[in-house]
Amino acid sequence: MKKKLGLLVGLLALFTVLTGCMSEKKATSENKIKIVTTFFPMYDFTKNIVGDEGNVELLIPAGTEPHDFEPSAKNMADIAKASVFVYNSKNLETWVPNAINSLGVKTLNVIEASEKIKLMEATEEADEYEGNTHEHNLDPHVWLAPALAKKEVETIRDGLISEFPTKKEVFTKNAAAYLKKLTALDEDYKKELANATQRNLVTQHAAFGYLAKEYGLHQVAIAGLSPDQEPSPSRLAELKDYVKKNHIQLIYFEETASDKIAKTLSDETGVQLAVLNTLEGLTKEEQKQGADYISVMQDNLKELKKTIK
Repeated sequence: MKKKLGLLVGLLALFTVLTGCMSEKKATSENKIKIVTTFFPMYDFTKNIVGDEGNVELLIPAGTEPHDFEPSAKNMADIAKASVFVYNSKNLETWVPNAINSLGVKTLNVIEASEKIKLMEATEEADEYEGNTHEHNLDPHVWLAPALAKKEVETIRDGLISEFPTKKEVFTKNAAAYLKKLTALDEDYKKELANATQRNLVTQHAAFGYLAKEYGLHQVAIAGLSPDQEPSPSRLAELKDYVKKNHIQLIYFEETASDKIAKTLSDETGVQLAVLNTLEGLTKEEQKQGADYISVMQDNLKELKKTIK
């Protein structure tokens, strides 16, 4: 009896939360639309399209890796209150499909920004660290190539217009202005990296495969698709030989993840470390200083030019 009573109380509580969410969503739609995005690039892309027409929220806290994130009850309630939910890929935010299904909110428009991009299979080293020898993992890090970031912006734009057709003109105008900036960024990468003779980059984890493919570079990752994966001693020995043989001048790591593995390789080869930002979890300080997708990618280009020569 007590178990049944507890279950009933729990169901009533859930109903109350969802009813409140729907009421708040309605109130929000009468004022400004509410859009929830997962991590920083999705937030920045969406904000540039929406402008002053809505409230765009960042779900995953500053400095948190999206690879490791699991939504709390509060996060789920925030998603339920939104009119639109934007995420990158079910191959990165793996929790999204089940979370959306469990909410059962039929009025929520879900946009998968990478939906129209054919994802690459992970590099061999990434596949190895995922422990996957039969099926191939797909690399979700498409936003790190400006040309593909443009495609994600277009997909988000189209999804927002579908949900809010009366705002088509302003969303189209805002997106066009932002796409122009992304095109300029893409051209900068092409120009600056076009004549490089040393095109190998050693990275902490296999996040830069799309960037490497777009600009004719070769990524060699210490770890796999997740920055927390650790290579075997034999893999580290191979990397040590690779760094020396190819005269690698910098080993790239990420500030929001542990740099222990990169430091180990740096110590064993005498090669210095440098930051190559994946934008997976910009810190609060970086956001306060006005960092955005374009400024961080411009910084990444400056860092790449130090070793891609």
